[in-house]
Amino acid sequence: MNNRLARLSWPLLAAFPLVAAAEVPHVAVDIPPVYSLVAKVMGERGDPELFIQPGASPHGYSLRPSEAQSLDDADLVVWVSDALTPWLSGAIDSLAGDARHLELMDVPGITTLEYREGATFALNDGDEHGHGHHDHDHDHDHDHDHDHDHDHDHDHDHDHDHHEHDHDHGDHEHHGHNHSHTGMNPHAWLDPVNARRWLDAIAEQLSEIDPDNAAYYRDNAAQGKEDLTSLQEHIQDRLANSADTRFIVFHDAYQYFEEAFNVQAAGAISIGDASSPSPARIEELQTLVNDENIQCVFSEPQFNPQMVHNVFGDTSAYIGVMDPLGVGLTLDAGLYDALLEQLANEIARCTDA
Repeated sequence: MNNRLARLSWPLLAAFPLVAAAEVPHVAVDIPPVYSLVAKVMGERGDPELFIQPGASPHGYSLRPSEAQSLDDADLVVWVSDALTPWLSGAIDSLAGDARHLELMDVPGITTLEYREGATFALNDGDEHGHGHHDHDHDHDHDHDHDHDHDHDHDHDHDHDHHEHDHDHGDHEHHGHNHSHTGMNPHAWLDPVNARRWLDAIAEQLSEIDPDNAAYYRDNAAQGKEDLTSLQEHIQDRLANSADTRFIVFHDAYQYFEEAFNVQAAGAISIGDASSPSPARIEELQTLVNDENIQCVFSEPQFNPQMVHNVFGDTSAYIGVMDPLGVGLTLDAGLYDALLEQLANEIARCTDA
């Protein structure tokens, strides 16, 4: 390049953020919403690898060879929790023992909720509706200085002493649907306040792996948090008239979204996403629909909607579809935002039904 071209090119180069040409970290993630959050932070540096197929239930899954390889190659594994994927910690320990581990439900300061019991949930309980919910004053003051020493030394050798599983994950297969819908509800990604905290935690992990690009990851996380704050405000406006909307969900996966946006499910069809409801449970829900002005019943795309139509088709309820994982959405950095928008649109449609 001659000197004149060099002088002309320099202002153009200076207009773009500089990203150091270090090796891109290999990041393995469990579900599409987590993929989206990691992709927001990685930006132009690269893409994470999803090791559970979109549309599959994370509660019980058999890793394909290519997915096991993505864990084996990982510098960082980001997943929600053993409570969501009880089969996973053994696979991570055996395949990704040398990688950094970020279990999102362990990030300090997030909101955690317990699963609700029974087919029907208490309605109009005032503050009781928010049991277990904390840190939700939405003051949004947890930006960059938000205690990144937060106990995640993140050398995270993750002995998983508390996660000892008797079954051997040498063949990387899950042995049956033994996921229990009791105790902590792990569907915490449906609260955007949790997602904002997770963006910071992801950025810190990537910064330690790839320090030459630490500022880039942190800037991406900060921008992602701003975008999620705007999205949250937009959805709050969208659902401003939905506080009294009553609906039944397929399983108790939406409580974090309900708490974040002041809407409330009246019950759940199934105990878990892999189980069929008993006749007594169905009868209880049908009575609820008929007696309590339940406006909508939601199935999920992973399961046959005909069952929902068979059970509730003779009631006055509108039958729709809600999905906590973003099945059918484009797998990219925008999936998380699209997922929350999709849930809000379904509830708004229910309000207007």
